[in-house]
Amino acid sequence: MSENSSSIFIVDDDFSIRSSLTMLLESAGYNVECFSSATDFLESGDIHSKNTCIVLDVKMSGLDGLDLQKELTSIDCITPIIFISGHGDIPMSVQAMKDGAVNFLTKPFDDDQLLDAIKEALSMAREAHEKQSRINQIKQKIDKLTPREIEVLKHLIAGLLNKQIAFELNISERTVKAHRKQILDKMGIKSMAELVRLTEKIGFEPAI
Repeated sequence: MSENSSSIFIVDDDFSIRSSLTMLLESAGYNVECFSSATDFLESGDIHSKNTCIVLDVKMSGLDGLDLQKELTSIDCITPIIFISGHGDIPMSVQAMKDGAVNFLTKPFDDDQLLDAIKEALSMAREAHEKQSRINQIKQKIDKLTPREIEVLKHLIAGLLNKQIAFELNISERTVKAHRKQILDKMGIKSMAELVRLTEKIGFEPAI
């Protein structure tokens, strides 16, 4: 994927930093969008964009960088974050990394450090969106199952035999087999092993 298909969001309340980073990143072939506050970024509607990463200042007036990180996590935003700070300390950077930041750079930092961090972040962004797309596809298939098929599915992935499921749900074994076939057909798979793998990917809970 070419660099010019990727966008970098800069969130920093310092105009001079925004300007210098924009010049650097545009010269490297990236599209750049700047925001002077965390609130402006949240209201932009760009938070779930693909092939992007966020270059985020830690210390800002109003909502700071760490608070924005928490807010993005709470709304399931998977866009990678690179923190920059002139005030960063070890506890702050550790917390940022624990919460999922890709990197934490202290101003002044080398241009190549930032460019390398952005390449890593964009690679992570592509992987995260591909994974999310696969998860969404699985969920869409499960949404097509009937309530009874969902019940049978939960028992199937719990490892119960057809006759055990029939007993648990008070239906015939033939009915269980029919539901099982429908489930596999709707999920587009051929084996129980595949069914178990798909449901595990989305955290679908088996019957207790």
